[in-house]
Amino acid sequence: MVDRGRLVQLGLIGLGRMGGNMRDRLRAAGHEVVGYDPRPEVTDVGSVAELAATLAAPRVVWVMVPSGEPTRSTVRSLADVLEPGDLVIEGGNSRYTDDAPNAAQLEARGIGYIDVGVSGGIWGRDHGYGLMAGGAPEHIERAMPIFDALRPEGPREEGFAHAGPVGAGHFAKMVHNGIEYGLMQAYAEGFELLSATELVTDVPAVLQAWSRGTVVRSWLLDLLVRALHDDPGLASLDDYVEDSGEGRWTLQEAITHAVPLPVISAALFARFASRQDSSPALRAVAALRRQFGGHAVKHATGPTGTPGHLAGPSSAGD
Repeated sequence: MVDRGRLVQLGLIGLGRMGGNMRDRLRAAGHEVVGYDPRPEVTDVGSVAELAATLAAPRVVWVMVPSGEPTRSTVRSLADVLEPGDLVIEGGNSRYTDDAPNAAQLEARGIGYIDVGVSGGIWGRDHGYGLMAGGAPEHIERAMPIFDALRPEGPREEGFAHAGPVGAGHFAKMVHNGIEYGLMQAYAEGFELLSATELVTDVPAVLQAWSRGTVVRSWLLDLLVRALHDDPGLASLDDYVEDSGEGRWTLQEAITHAVPLPVISAALFARFASRQDSSPALRAVAALRRQFGGHAVKHATGPTGTPGHLAGPSSAGD
C-alpha cells in the first residue's frame, strides 16, 4: 500500500485517456493533482503558467502529451515558468533520444528531469501501470510516492524499475513495445490458423482454454478472448493496423547494436502489409489494440461497398 505519510502535490499536463485516468488513480491514493489540458471541460487550470503558479514550490510536474514536438514544446514552456529545485517527469511515448536535450534544457534552469515509460493502457486506472524510469537517484526517490500510487499493488519491483540514467526509461518502454508487437502477431497468426481449418469448430473456446494453466497464457491472450466474445470472427473490423513508431525505433536500435530481432521485425512488417492486403491475423491485432488501449480501429467495408473508416480517438500508446 502507498505510505499516506508521503502524500504529494503534483501538476499533470495532458488529460487524455492515459493522463486523465492517471489523475483519477493518483487522487484516489490521496495525492493532490492539479491538471492542465487545452480542453476546458477536463482542465483544472487555464494555462501552464497558471499550473506553475498554483503549485507550491518545490514543484513536481508530470508531462503526458503526444511525443515529438508537443512534448518538446511543453518542456520549453515549463523551463520558462518553473524554478530551480522543481522536477519534471516526462511520461509520454517519446523517443529516448529526446530525453537528453530535454534534461539539459531544464538542468540549465536548475530543474530536474525524469523520463518514464508507462504501460497499462485504458486499464491502468483500476489495475495500475507498469513504470520504467530514467533519471538521477535523488530525483527518482523524490518521485517514488507518485510511482507507488500509479504502479500495481504488490512488490515494487514487479511494477516499477529505475532503469538507469536519463533516457533509460523511454528506451526500456521502446523495447517493451517492440516485444508487444511480436506477442500480438504470434497470437494473431495462431488465431488465423485455427480459423483456417474446418477441424476446429470453436476457435474462441480454444483460445479461452489457453488462458489458464498453459505456457502461452497472458493478459494479451485474455484481451483477444474478450475481443472474440464481443465479435466472434472479428468480422466488424478491417485488417488495417497502424504503428506508433516505437517498433520502428526498436529495429533501428537493433541495427545500431547489431542485435537480431527477427520476430519484432516480422511483426512490424506485417503491420505494413495490413495496409495493402486483407488479413484475419491483422484484424486480431487491431482488436487487441482497441481492447487494451482504446485505440481507433478501421471498420470493415460494408455490404454496400462503403469504405472502411477509423473509429475512435488516436492514442500515444501502441
